[in-house]
Amino acid sequence: MQNTLSTDPFIAARFIKEIGRGKDGARSLSRSDAHDLYAAMLDGRVSDLEMGGILLAMRIKGESVDEIAGFLDAAEASFAPLSTPDAASIYAPVVIPTYNGARHMANLTPLLALLLAREGIPTLVHGVLTDTGRVATAEIFTALGHTFSTNVEHAMQCFERQQPAFMPITALAPKMSRLLDMRRILGVRNSTHTLVKIMQPFSKPALRLTSYTHPEYLVMLGTYFKTTAAAERGDVFLMRGTEGETVANAKRAQQIEWFHTGTHTTLVEKQNVAEEIPALPEQRDAAVTARWITQVLKGDISVPKPIAEQVAHCKEVCKTLKLRQNPAQPSH
Repeated sequence: MQNTLSTDPFIAARFIKEIGRGKDGARSLSRSDAHDLYAAMLDGRVSDLEMGGILLAMRIKGESVDEIAGFLDAAEASFAPLSTPDAASIYAPVVIPTYNGARHMANLTPLLALLLAREGIPTLVHGVLTDTGRVATAEIFTALGHTFSTNVEHAMQCFERQQPAFMPITALAPKMSRLLDMRRILGVRNSTHTLVKIMQPFSKPALRLTSYTHPEYLVMLGTYFKTTAAAERGDVFLMRGTEGETVANAKRAQQIEWFHTGTHTTLVEKQNVAEEIPALPEQRDAAVTARWITQVLKGDISVPKPIAEQVAHCKEVCKTLKLRQNPAQPSH
């Protein structure tokens, strides 16, 4: 159910009083209050002064499990969800957020998405179009000749053609996009940067690939993904980001935690030393990376082992997740 739009100003003082007492003195909001506050922020009902206070207070305090759950409830209700692809598909969809890009290494998120889609898995990639000082996934898709999906219908067509659908956050969730843009004003990230990485845009369960940068988010997100509400939205692979991206590090596999049906399993153990260094793009710019990805897809260059293993795990879990939804469906 989507938020009921109200144009009445939202008085946020009582919420700021709770969360704005500093890292040690602040108190967390209930899930219900967090929902109401974030819904008002999305609807533009919070004044600029209060908005700045809220974003900075949450940045200092950090989100609790109840707060992130309430924020996410409001966030996912603020846009129209995507329908689950054709019931004949044996795979549940996979969701890949991309909001960081590459600063030092080549960004191989497009390779991951293309490999998954080639396997027949409905693959949704969503994110920003550019990021200052980084090579964004969108730039590499452009260099590969892939057009963006600016509506649900185009995304569904991509799934049918076994191609990944890239939806800019401005098209997928415009209200969230507006809050992401607050970073340009305040100079720091806010809770929305976490929410876009963990939201599930489909109306039915899907596999979300998510990442974290700071260790405290491993604990908080891990606790959230074990909740009933999170489990009902599908499964999650949680890993330390490759420069913030959810693609496995081609040089050294990260530990991947799999959250499913309220429990979690360590799916991939951390690799301290790479068994072998794969052939990788010589530069990180979009054109060079796109040419290298094309060579990999043609079979001229081997898929880096950690990414190949990530694809295999996604394939297995997406099939299991679909069977969990439709027990009578043959697994052919």
